[in-house]
Order: sequence, then C-alpha cells, then structure tokens
Amino acid sequence: MMRFFLHLVLFLGIPMIFACATAPKTPFRQDPLIGKIIDTATHQPIHFNTLVDKIANYDVIYLSEKHDNPMHHAIQHRIIQDLVEKEKSPILGFEFFSMDDTPLLLNFADSGKAGHSEKIEKAIEQQTRKKLNWDSQSDAMWAYYYDLLKLGRDNNLVISGLDLSSSQKRRITRKGLDGLTAIEKKLIFSSQFSNPPYETHMRSIFKAVHCGMGHDKMTSLLYDTWVARNDKMALSISQLYEKNAKGPMVVIIGGGHTEYGLGVIDRVKAINSDISQVNLGLTEITRSPSDLEEYIQPLELEEFEPMATSDFLWFTQRVSYKDPCEEFKAAFKKMKK
Repeated sequence: MMRFFLHLVLFLGIPMIFACATAPKTPFRQDPLIGKIIDTATHQPIHFNTLVDKIANYDVIYLSEKHDNPMHHAIQHRIIQDLVEKEKSPILGFEFFSMDDTPLLLNFADSGKAGHSEKIEKAIEQQTRKKLNWDSQSDAMWAYYYDLLKLGRDNNLVISGLDLSSSQKRRITRKGLDGLTAIEKKLIFSSQFSNPPYETHMRSIFKAVHCGMGHDKMTSLLYDTWVARNDKMALSISQLYEKNAKGPMVVIIGGGHTEYGLGVIDRVKAINSDISQVNLGLTEITRSPSDLEEYIQPLELEEFEPMATSDFLWFTQRVSYKDPCEEFKAAFKKMKK
C-alpha cells in the first residue's frame, strides 16, 4: 500500500508541490477586493506607491505568489521595476531555481551586457531554458519566470536560485531525511529549527493538499522535503544578504513557504535575526465571496503569537474556480484500477 501511495505522489503530488500546471480557463467571479492592496496591520487599503515606499527599505522582500497566476507575476515585475527606478538595485532570488543553478542564472544575466538580434535573443532563451532543465515545464510557466529573469538581466541585477536541486527533493521525498546516505546529509543544511504544534499544522495542510487521501508515511516524507527546502532557501537568503548587502533582496516564492511569517521567514530569523523581512501575499480571491476579515484571520498555534497571513495582501482574480480535489480523486481512482 505504501508503494502505491509513493507512486501516486510522484505522479501527482510532486507537480502540486514543486510546480503548478497552468489551469484551464473558467468563468471569473467579480469581487470588490480584486486589485486592492491591504495593510494587514491596519486592515486598510493602501496605494501602490505607498506599498513600495513601505517595503523598499527592508533587507528581504517576499513577493509570495500562486505559481500559475499571471497577475501575480505581472505584479512582481511592476514592483521590481519600481525598486530599480528608485535605484534600490535589488537582488533577485527564486524558489523555482536551485542554488546550484545560480552560475547559469548569472551567465544569463551577463548576456544582457550587449545588444542582440531577435534571433540571438531567442537562442539565448532556448539555451537557458534547456540548461535549467525547464523543457518539461509548460511554455506559459516558463514565460512567467523568464520575464522576471530578463528584467533582472536588463537592469544588471544579481540573480540567484534558492532551493535544493530537483534530485535532492526527489531523494528526500522517496527516502525521508533519515533515509539519506551520510554523504547526502552533508549536502543538506538543517537549521535544527523545530516546533511540534507547527509540524502538526503543516502535516494537516499536506493531507488537505492531497484531498484527504494522504498516507501517514507519505505525509511524513513530504513534510521532510518541505522542511529541507525551507532550510535551504533560508540559508541561501541569509548568505546572499550577507555577501550582497547593497540593496534589498526580492524573493519570488510560493505563498505556502511564507504564510504567517513561518516556513522560510522564521528560519531566516533563526539564522540571522538582524535581517529585516517583509511579506507581500499575492492573494487570489476565494471561490465563494469572503469578507476581508476572513482573509486576515490570524493563525493561532501554541507557542506562536497570532499573526495575519502576511504583512500586506494584494488581491487578484483566481486562475481557476474548479475544485482540484475532483481531478485528483479521478486520477486516484484511475491509478487504483
């Protein structure tokens, strides 16, 4: 039974955690919150310029996205561009690339130092995509991140990956942290940061992501992978800040890694408490109408101070209104047969 769940997660679960397929088009729901930026400390809307002024002087700025939402990436582009125009020279860090990818990203950044023809530009893009092993991702997903890479390149910004390598993530998902070989363990950083109530909360989240079909052993493996990734990204962020403290670091990352100041954010704080951090949650409206207070409702866990999901919320339209669990359950039944 355990082997069946392992194959199921490798087939379905890993794409849900490490990547997000572009969802099909569905009818949109109008909502008065769409386009609004909310300061969760005051529960009041603020203008874009006010937002940028508030976040510009932090050491690390998280632009926490839903990976397949084009509006989130457009907002990220706009904020980075505005920081550049304010001569902040941000460093760009990406969850979706590993720290090992950083030399490739910097080589790409170097390619912007001279003008290129359209043909050469296309060749550079194709070569970069291939070297980063993004051929298997959809063209739409690649376009979202390539746009941000180009923005960094064209403005001579430092660009870095933050995460573990894909092979490391797969190994942990299969073996768990305790099942890795001694040499593998040496290649993976551990912050030793632990909190049992938070672990219980996250395990319930992983089960919910898999629509209640989670197997206890598989949930544990997924949690190990999530912790190892957060540790690695927190270490990468702290190291990049210490070595390149000329401007703020802008982190392009999924919202699940930053909600409620936990995941990556609390680990950065544990590594270096002097680093100031701010989180902008790019937030899709819910499937059914919700009041602002429902979005801002703090998470209450033992040993944690209740806090809102992020420092600022920027509301956007949803990519899809379909229930992902229906598709997941259909695939589950098909594999079981």
